[in-house]
Amino acid sequence: MGAQAGHPGVGRVLVVIPTYNEADNVRRIVARVRAAAPAVDVLVADDNSPDGTGGIAEAICGVDPQVHVLHRPGKDGLGAAYLAGFGWARERGYDAVVEMDADGSHAPEDLPALLAAARDADVVIGSRWTRGARVVNWPWRRLLLSRVGNLYARVALGMPVSDATGGYRVYRSAVLDAIDLGSVRSQGYAFQVELSRLAHRAGVRIVEVPITFAEREHGDSKMSPMIVAEALWRVTRWGVRDRRAAVRGRPDALARWP
Repeated sequence: MGAQAGHPGVGRVLVVIPTYNEADNVRRIVARVRAAAPAVDVLVADDNSPDGTGGIAEAICGVDPQVHVLHRPGKDGLGAAYLAGFGWARERGYDAVVEMDADGSHAPEDLPALLAAARDADVVIGSRWTRGARVVNWPWRRLLLSRVGNLYARVALGMPVSDATGGYRVYRSAVLDAIDLGSVRSQGYAFQVELSRLAHRAGVRIVEVPITFAEREHGDSKMSPMIVAEALWRVTRWGVRDRRAAVRGRPDALARWP
């Protein structure tokens, strides 16, 4: 089953890495994770990549018992891949789950800092927009889009989170048990915002840790105008719904964290 001792203060940790056509990156990212945090296990959640990413991941796990592969039937979006990974982790008794992109934009070398913060937090976000963070090789349009989008989410949803769209995270398994993952339908940026919102409304302790975020060097970005539009539409809808509920005196809140 992999590393049973787990990470000090956190327990058994699973890093979930969704992939679709990441043949150029999957070996590199898994090796960096294993070097940066040897106690964690890795799950490659592959959406039946035509370029053979799933087969490469199988070859890796054939020689490393701390690496696993979840073969999914087809491309179904980032959110669905993470939800499948969360379910896989919960069924096997992991204490914490990490979200990480396959393209190298989330530096595995930052993972020890995120796990250290998870000793005293329920959710840890590897933030691009908190003091000490760096964003490397992003064009100014992407920088502006991310900055404005995160500011909008923060104001619209009333969340004290600087990087609600960031996808480098640690979730305690108890948090995933407490929030209604079955209600989540978002993808892309909206998926990250939705989980931030659910965690915030559950009253859990969310901590942001500065990271170095770099644009991918290999493969194609999965970003699209549709992903941006979905995030804008969903954040606006959630914000309006929350404000209407507050005005009526019936805030649609989840049970508070114990």
